[in-house]
Amino acid sequence: MSTANSLEAAYENSTGAPADDSRPPLALIAGPTASGKSDCAVRLGQELERRGRRAVVVNADSSQVYADLAVLSARPLPDEMGGIEHRLFGAWDGATSCSAADWAKAARETIATIHAEGAVPILVGGTGLYIRTLLDGIAPVPEIETSVREAVRALPVSEAYAALRIEDPERAARLAPADSARIARALEVVRSTGKPLAHWQAELTGGIAHTVSLFPVVLLPERQALYRRCDLRFDRMIERGALGEVDALLARNLDPDLPVMRAIGVPELAGVVRGEWDLDHAIARGSQATRNYAKRQFTWLRHQPPQEWVRLEYENFDQKSLEDRLFQVMGLT
Repeated sequence: MSTANSLEAAYENSTGAPADDSRPPLALIAGPTASGKSDCAVRLGQELERRGRRAVVVNADSSQVYADLAVLSARPLPDEMGGIEHRLFGAWDGATSCSAADWAKAARETIATIHAEGAVPILVGGTGLYIRTLLDGIAPVPEIETSVREAVRALPVSEAYAALRIEDPERAARLAPADSARIARALEVVRSTGKPLAHWQAELTGGIAHTVSLFPVVLLPERQALYRRCDLRFDRMIERGALGEVDALLARNLDPDLPVMRAIGVPELAGVVRGEWDLDHAIARGSQATRNYAKRQFTWLRHQPPQEWVRLEYENFDQKSLEDRLFQVMGLT
């Protein structure tokens, strides 16, 4: 955090007013899915614009980056954007994977552009890896040799884990034996570069935390209320045409391992399109998957961000009350 105690002050400092810290402002609203963060971002943007400060909402959600997932990612509709410009929503075609590094590069450039325009960026999302990569940087791991990657990915997870226990025992001790993706990543890194993943992670580069005045807020609603909203959200997606969205996605014949094909709701509704189960079954599975995802996000956001980040905990979804607390944290009251 900078010495500026409000978004307004940070904005004025960065545009020429005398100050001890002239770093440009970056508002961050993080929270699990269905926590109301998108609405909060819009209201914050509207409040800033009411005060004469243009604002732009920047997406930090790993599903909302894909153009193919307008419905299943709950991407804001034009009338839900409240007149506030939104960027990096639907910016990737589903045929192209958007890694944390890919997104962070785009977000870094987008935020710099918004600052150059004299506006305040409002970063909103619940993808912890995206946010952490943007702020802290990414490990400069050299490109993995294709032959190494193919060999590692061809191993059964039990064999890969056994190999990792020998070649990088420290990393193996931190991973579950069935965590195939992380085991494969750690093993391919040590085999291709000759150094364990921890070596590269100690040399993070590209983070922007030291270049901005960060105003972070983490939304942590009461869990049972959040889970009920998750169920309602999936039902609403069905009403908005999620089944047709998945039908169109399947018609593209994309690689099933692409993130867009594994997004919550796609496998569940794909079963309906293929005639493998009925819509009620898909809704039940999709709702459960959404609740599970929200639970993982909630746990990460409660414990992983720096302790000085403000956590807003609330038992009901009174939007006005939440907005008042948000504005107070941002120094706008």
